[in-house]
Amino acid sequence: MSRHRKHPLKARNFPSAQEEATQVKSPSRYAGPESSYRLAFTDTAFLLQEDLRPIRLQLELLKPEMVQREHGVEATVVIFGSARIKSPEEARRLLRDAEAAGDAQALARARQQLELSRHYEEARNFAALVTRETACLEPPVLVVTGGGPGIMEAGNRGAHDVGGKSVGLNIVLPHEEQPNPYITPELCFQFHYFAMRKMHFLMRSIALVCFPGGFGTLDELFEVLTLTQTGKVRRRPILLFDRAFWTSLINFDHLVATGMIAARDVELFHFVETAEEAWALLRHEAGIDLETAEG
Repeated sequence: MSRHRKHPLKARNFPSAQEEATQVKSPSRYAGPESSYRLAFTDTAFLLQEDLRPIRLQLELLKPEMVQREHGVEATVVIFGSARIKSPEEARRLLRDAEAAGDAQALARARQQLELSRHYEEARNFAALVTRETACLEPPVLVVTGGGPGIMEAGNRGAHDVGGKSVGLNIVLPHEEQPNPYITPELCFQFHYFAMRKMHFLMRSIALVCFPGGFGTLDELFEVLTLTQTGKVRRRPILLFDRAFWTSLINFDHLVATGMIAARDVELFHFVETAEEAWALLRHEAGIDLETAEG
């Protein structure tokens, strides 16, 4: 018997789905849009049917999971916050335009935007700190945002500023803009289902950082707080930027006084004011040991 085998022992017994999808051609009679001849996993019209929703949910779970695993993403810091907060340069431009137009209402809005833009700067600085300081870890800690404008852009931009990678979990919305340009392209994902997107925010996170925001930010924050309070996820640092904003918006003391939450529930989160304070607290709470990594 020949000592040389024609095929390796671990050769595939069947063609891969990718090979089938790229090589199989439909006979001309069955190539039209009305034909059912296409392979099921290449048939978009079939995959978008109502009965296939469980499959689409599974795909939105698997694709980001598999891609992040392939790129070695293991630990993340998630940044939540408003899409409406402008960068300082954009806020100053709006203020100049309002002053030139002499529009009192526009001027008031522009001044408020300029004041709020400090949160953009803090988010950008915080993301840069996390990315730069953990670059020595194997693997490093990556910043994750919702991939849109405002605070989300600031988070991805901060990581980009220091040459690091970051993740964007964008979602299809009627009014949402394109993903911001600072996300690492191979780690920029698009979602249809909010539930799957919020699951991916938590799956690799070692901490969650929440800047001022509206309904979407509150939804994300309270889901995390609820899951932590009820023990459905492990406890991790939850940092709220700008104590004055959050205590004006939510009367935590009233919730405790009326028995709606336990007194210990307010220990689930910490208030912070600056990027440096947030990073120091995160490093302590999450047990990030940079000295060992550097040594």
